[in-house]
Amino acid sequence: MKIIDRYIIKKYLTTFFVMLLLFIPIGVMVDIAEKIDKFREKEVPFNEIINYYLDFTWHFANILYPVFLFLSVIWFTSKLASNTEIIAILGSGISFSRFLKPYLISSSIIFVFSFIAGSFIIPKSNLGYNEFRYKYINKKKERNTSNVFQQINENEFIYVSNYDPRRKRANNFTLEHFEGNKLKFKIKAKTIRWIERDSLFRLSNYSKRTFISDKEIYEKLSRKDTLLDFSIDDLAPVTYLAETLTFFDLNKFISDEKVRGSNLINEHLLVRHKRWSTPFSVFILTIIAVSVSSFKRRGGMGFNLAFGISLGFIFVFFDKIFGVLVAKSTFSPFLAAWLPLIIFGFLGYFLLKYARQ
Repeated sequence: MKIIDRYIIKKYLTTFFVMLLLFIPIGVMVDIAEKIDKFREKEVPFNEIINYYLDFTWHFANILYPVFLFLSVIWFTSKLASNTEIIAILGSGISFSRFLKPYLISSSIIFVFSFIAGSFIIPKSNLGYNEFRYKYINKKKERNTSNVFQQINENEFIYVSNYDPRRKRANNFTLEHFEGNKLKFKIKAKTIRWIERDSLFRLSNYSKRTFISDKEIYEKLSRKDTLLDFSIDDLAPVTYLAETLTFFDLNKFISDEKVRGSNLINEHLLVRHKRWSTPFSVFILTIIAVSVSSFKRRGGMGFNLAFGISLGFIFVFFDKIFGVLVAKSTFSPFLAAWLPLIIFGFLGYFLLKYARQ
């Protein structure tokens, strides 16, 4: 490895991690300012707040590190250009493609680190981060509680029109039991409620139809206490569950959710696709950043940074918009994760072609 390669790799990694260390405290302070009234109102223990912000640091860095990396590459590459170092490098006979080599090596280091962290470290931090938010901040927003339909095992399906997590109660409950393609019995109840002290379900306006050959047995009760083959929280699992699972656990969880017919399956698939697409974005953003900032401009470094900040926010905007489309419609999770990279990949190709000229 040549001296210039080591020089650029050192600049790349040092500037990136320094920028992370500079922006993370800003993110923490903004979050504290936003939530301090909630902390006081709910008398959150100080040690839980400290643990929350340790988890928040990983969560915040994981979401925005591609933008920080993009800005850091623009920053130090613009400095190289303004000091005419890039002109000297290219003037010595080194091609622009060869000049990109240390940048791509650095991107590979960040890719490996971010993929491992995103698959095995970040999920544990996401668990603490989201559990804190669910407990103290916005509990109602973390569950999908309307029109829940699920397969709870190989033979049984359940449905409720809505579920109240606080009271552990659901309305318009239906359970259907099949053997093969034949319906063996069907249970309906106006409400179903979990009774914690007795560890059982209480069904009001209960009715059950059992089908035996050509006969039908009908049972009706005003109230029935019973055991069923699911947990009350299965009616509306927290929406962030996939984010808290490590790589292999997430794959198994998604397979189980597909069998159960979860209405959150697209959101879970989006989380899995982003485990790959977000780390991969460092290559595309690096190429764009180098192409934009590798030659002098009249506006100097300020123009490059302004362009970089604008492009970074456009990238985040696309990422968030497609995420919302997945949650609110049938938009493909694969496209939601990879389409921003495809768009920016084409942009990077044209900018790189222009920079070489």
